[in-house]
Amino acid sequence: MKASRLAAAAAVAGSAVLVLCSPAFAHVSVQPEGTAAKGGYAVVNFRVPNERDNASTTQLEVNFPADAPLSSVMPQKVDGWKITVTRSKLAKPLEVHGRQISEAVSKVTWTAEDKGIEPGFIQQFPVSLGALPENTDQMVFKAIQTYSNKEVVRWIEVQKDGAEEPENPAPVLALSAADDHGHGSSAESSGKSGDAEPAATTTEASDSSDGTDTTARVLGVVGIVVGAAGVAYGVLAGRRRATDAS
Repeated sequence: MKASRLAAAAAVAGSAVLVLCSPAFAHVSVQPEGTAAKGGYAVVNFRVPNERDNASTTQLEVNFPADAPLSSVMPQKVDGWKITVTRSKLAKPLEVHGRQISEAVSKVTWTAEDKGIEPGFIQQFPVSLGALPENTDQMVFKAIQTYSNKEVVRWIEVQKDGAEEPENPAPVLALSAADDHGHGSSAESSGKSGDAEPAATTTEASDSSDGTDTTARVLGVVGIVVGAAGVAYGVLAGRRRATDAS
């Protein structure tokens, strides 16, 4: 009986660890492939998890910062999604490679042509960006996520220094120091082909890189709990056999 109660307690403890170590509240984010250096080019992925159990994500709208216009914004094709690029006139033209640019991309919208991002899945939307600004450490992109049930989630809140993370934070791209050897030539060349094959596919949210470390820690703790329960069970069983023999 004692061994049974101990095993049951270990199972409960393992379940509690799984709950306590569950991933934090997911939201739309942006991450570079490699580094995003100031003044250079980079390929970034806008990552969109589906947070609903009864609806699919059918549209993502990403707004680019007006105070840091980019001369080149080239989204890669993603199977099952229509891409719309919106350009706007610049208040102050940009000078790029000796020529002036009077308009820049202000918004990119992905609209699902099929089921979209279903519950339990996450989607990445790759975009080549450049030249990245040199006078800031980060870029803030305000995103709007639309579900099949017409629900709209606005990821537009800017994180303030020293404050807690807002409920609906805007995606933030951190910029690294300028590359002394060039301006991200590999990312720049990869972004020159607007017809490139899709670099992202829909995958299980549990397979995303954000959950890898958490999963490893959880499995390690659960393994320790289960191992301790097994040792205790063996000790109790040995004592029982010794008592019966006497």
